[in-house]
Amino acid sequence: MQYQWYPGHMAKARRQMQEDMKLIDVVVELVDARIPYSSKNPDVDKIAKGKSRVLLLNKADMADAKATALWKEYYEQRGFYVVTINSRSGAGVKSVSEKIVAACQEKLERDRRKGIQNRPLRAMIVGIPNVGKSTFINSFAGKACAKTGNKPGVTKGKQWIRLNKQVEMLDTPGILWPKFEDERVGKRISWIGSINDEILVPTELALDLIAYLLRRYPEALPARYGYEPPEENTPLGVFDAIAKKRGCLRKGGELDYERAGRMIVDEIRSCKLGNLSFELPEDVGAEAAKPSV
Repeated sequence: MQYQWYPGHMAKARRQMQEDMKLIDVVVELVDARIPYSSKNPDVDKIAKGKSRVLLLNKADMADAKATALWKEYYEQRGFYVVTINSRSGAGVKSVSEKIVAACQEKLERDRRKGIQNRPLRAMIVGIPNVGKSTFINSFAGKACAKTGNKPGVTKGKQWIRLNKQVEMLDTPGILWPKFEDERVGKRISWIGSINDEILVPTELALDLIAYLLRRYPEALPARYGYEPPEENTPLGVFDAIAKKRGCLRKGGELDYERAGRMIVDEIRSCKLGNLSFELPEDVGAEAAKPSV
């Protein structure tokens, strides 16, 4: 299955982001706490070279807390200011402003030496589609100042938002990058819904997720679905058992694989099987780019 998705508006948004970077003091990047490596756009490290960096592990309420703690340490060791947040509930959001100020201490000190005071820091908020940038901005500012949606690609225009006396933020559209060098990255991004589902095959997505859960969280599937253990505890055997248990059948009793696949993917994405993380630092195989600050 092909996991690439890079529509024209993303290429345009990347060029605009590069142009706007000269106006920016700090780059605030949102990633999905379930896949903090795979949901981190490597293009941002190139575009934001030399800028202060804050990394927000969003949707932490959906991720495995132990895995999230490992990822926080992983990125802090690489020079990022890291905050674990849940944009929907607002958990952790208040501390983001403090991290932005901490990341910009050198800039603020330069301003003070020049006699410049009380000028707000200019931050650019970036992230791949569907990581919750607009929800974060709304939560941070305390009002609905950015569009939100549950489909990748809702934010398409450029907008400056005054968040408080200290910070102004430039919102940007969610962008991916032209080619996933590692197919596993594209696969994980598709698991959380950051690639348009219309170009994906739900049965293949479900089988991939089942294979991962059988390896990393073996109790999650039987606990949720209560199926009869299949003769072979393979992804396909478990898929069939879940489809039968949930009555995903066509006329004549044939299994409806597409319906079952969509159901499994939707339930895993929406935490019906509990808080899950889909990668660990030990899985990534390559070190995340270290920002130049």
